[in-house]
Amino acid sequence: MTAKHPVHILEINNPGCQQLVGYRTLVDTRDGSCEVSLDLNPSHLNGLGVLHGGIVATLLDVACGNTAASFFDRETHPSLVTVSLNTTYIAAAKSGRVTATAQATGGGRSIAYVNGELRDETGVLLATATGVFKRVRKATRRAVD
Repeated sequence: MTAKHPVHILEINNPGCQQLVGYRTLVDTRDGSCEVSLDLNPSHLNGLGVLHGGIVATLLDVACGNTAASFFDRETHPSLVTVSLNTTYIAAAKSGRVTATAQATGGGRSIAYVNGELRDETGVLLATATGVFKRVRKATRRAVD
């Protein structure tokens, strides 16, 4: 059962990666902030028994990307692509919930700059990210001759 959220909280449910990994994405339409949380299970861990770096990068990319979309337009939440995402790994997590958050630091009509953090449920900083995101227009399909 999906929890009820205040009217200003948008829960984003996308098929694909989100369903495979199991994270939850919430966007606050008042300020454009995004929170991506994941309850860790053994499938999220690497061979050393800690959160896999690819999952860390995924959570930060989703938080930063949704924050960038809100930077462009909080109502329409436009499509975008990640131009770059630099991730710094600081500490490891083995269990519990991790949460990624992000903040837009600037940009223009088609580019947004965003910083993100991933923390465990006690507030320990696990990783940071800086990203550049480009707003894209949805392409129309052209017939091939």
